[in-house]
Amino acid sequence: MLALRRSLTKALAARTQAPQVCSSFATGPRQYDGTFYEFRTYYVKPSKMNEFLENVKKNIHLRTAHSELVGFWTVEFGGRVNKVFHVWKYDNFAHRTEVQKALAKDKEWQEQFLIPNLALIDKQESEITYLVPWCKLEKPPKEVHVLWWNKSADSRAAGRHQSHEDPRVVAAVRESVNFLGSQQNMLLIPVSFSPLK
Repeated sequence: MLALRRSLTKALAARTQAPQVCSSFATGPRQYDGTFYEFRTYYVKPSKMNEFLENVKKNIHLRTAHSELVGFWTVEFGGRVNKVFHVWKYDNFAHRTEVQKALAKDKEWQEQFLIPNLALIDKQESEITYLVPWCKLEKPPKEVHVLWWNKSADSRAAGRHQSHEDPRVVAAVRESVNFLGSQQNMLLIPVSFSPLK
């Protein structure tokens, strides 16, 4: 299971018949660090979730031929369900632009992956994120991996309870909470083809 805590700045879009696309753009000194990660969230029509996941599983190789997939999860709880969350790695913004241009020319990807899935998605969100300086993204030593590692939802709850009693954690949260614009927690389940489990 994956528990994810993210600070979010959301761009709001008016609801239309076509899928919504919301995007946050990175600013500040970290944008010059090069490598970044794009967090993509797709809100799938409830009756189409199985069809969407089967099509992605069958055709994900068409997308990963262009850039690195870090992980792909379904949302167990934490906001709306029938949602998938995936993370893509890019060397820099020029790399992402090259990938988008290549995908626009890739007819097989468009016909087998993109077009069939567009009709199944209500809304899309995209965010650019950078690793904090003290963090490394590595393959986990166990099958279960999380951005905040937990064996289960119950172990996560126990860990949070324990951390709330630690004065160092309480002080760190108290000092940093003024910088938090918003926060979202999700419990994510990795799909079979996700590199991170």
